[in-house]
Amino acid sequence: MSNFDIIVLGSGPGGYVTAIRASQLGFKVAIIEKESLGGVCLNWGCIPTKALIKSAQVFNYLQHAEDYGLKVNGVDKDFNAVVKRSRGVAEGMSKGVQFLMKKNKIEVINGYGTLKAGKKVSVKDAEGKVAEYSATNIIIATGARSRELPNLPQDGKKIIGYRQAMTLESQPKKMIVVGSGAIGIEFAYFYNAMGTDVTVVEYLPNVVPVEDEDISKQLERSFKKAGVKIMTSSEVTKVDTSGEGVKVTVKTAKGEEHLEADIVLSAVGIKTNIENIGLEDVGIITDRDKILVNDFYQTNIPGYYAIGDVTPGPALAHVASAEGILCVEKLANLHVEPLDYGNIPGCTYSTPEIASVGLTEKQAKEKGLDIKVGKFPFSASGKAKASGTPDGFVKVIFDAKYGEWLGCHMIGAGVTDMIAEAVVARKLETTGHEILKAIHPHPTMSEAVMEAVAAAYDEVIHL
Repeated sequence: MSNFDIIVLGSGPGGYVTAIRASQLGFKVAIIEKESLGGVCLNWGCIPTKALIKSAQVFNYLQHAEDYGLKVNGVDKDFNAVVKRSRGVAEGMSKGVQFLMKKNKIEVINGYGTLKAGKKVSVKDAEGKVAEYSATNIIIATGARSRELPNLPQDGKKIIGYRQAMTLESQPKKMIVVGSGAIGIEFAYFYNAMGTDVTVVEYLPNVVPVEDEDISKQLERSFKKAGVKIMTSSEVTKVDTSGEGVKVTVKTAKGEEHLEADIVLSAVGIKTNIENIGLEDVGIITDRDKILVNDFYQTNIPGYYAIGDVTPGPALAHVASAEGILCVEKLANLHVEPLDYGNIPGCTYSTPEIASVGLTEKQAKEKGLDIKVGKFPFSASGKAKASGTPDGFVKVIFDAKYGEWLGCHMIGAGVTDMIAEAVVARKLETTGHEILKAIHPHPTMSEAVMEAVAAAYDEVIHL
């Protein structure tokens, strides 16, 4: 039996980042992975979806070349080549993680890991051989998978999850996307842009329901303009896969609607991977599909920790990475403070993109705060107009008394790269007036942040 200071179970963006930081801090580290290094994010999530989306954006640009004074003849797509490129990008990133493991002298153990009492992990490899390892500390980072609804069971062919959506052998003519969170919206954009007839069905009154209502309304307008059918306050009650395609019954406020499609994509959230990993044998407490942890990710059993999607925080790659780093830095007795979950940015990589951090306007009002709200449309941005991307806006929310930046919400081209300004500013407790006096370069999309802040304080110039 091999002994380690730290064993990490799972090699997603939580697990592998944790392992690297632990190694940097001088710990002897092993990481256990049952599939490919990089987990869902690198292999089946964050990275390959962005590759698909980029292909769709390039295809869209080529189709609208005349808008930019250019002529392109015979624009067409090769769906299989698009999928192949996406898989190639994912494989390259996974190989990059393999390199990082070697560079940081982290032992990679391939197989299915099961937790044991006494700070041990049993690992069964592909050939069925079992080996046992021990560690002073074990960190659980097993992530999550596509959640299935009882009335929408995934068969991997006609009713699919995100994995199958990335590797379909042929492009469907019609697709129904159930759920309008980031995953559903990104796939809805991709398939629509590639020429598929897409319908989005959302149970709640707004698409991207966690976002500010103004953002939701703008995305719905943009998607409808692009030809996506949006059904909100709607629920899939029945699915019939017996025929050639799929027949879907949708309950709406006006009554039942019957839809037909080639494929139904279920994007109704995630289910944590906490079954059959030995939690019960060790005595680790869970609640509502999550492992309960303290501010530094220790479970109720000493020596066992958990980070990422399996814990109650937001199920985001950058959150898992931050939690893992904080966890091992605490183990190394460094001075660390608990993560501020009120300052976590969220991003959706459709066209237009969405990025946000902090309170929505509705949440701020529900808290009884006296607020100042500013909004600047990209239609008034020189860079956005020149780029041909005038859809969207930046919206900011400040506390009226102290100038605290309570929330920032963006929808438009490239906003996922802009949101970090608000995250850093909020971390540094920057006020609205300080943002106003920080010179933003012209012409850029980021000027819209300064202009939105100016609008909140009745100082906006370009509106």
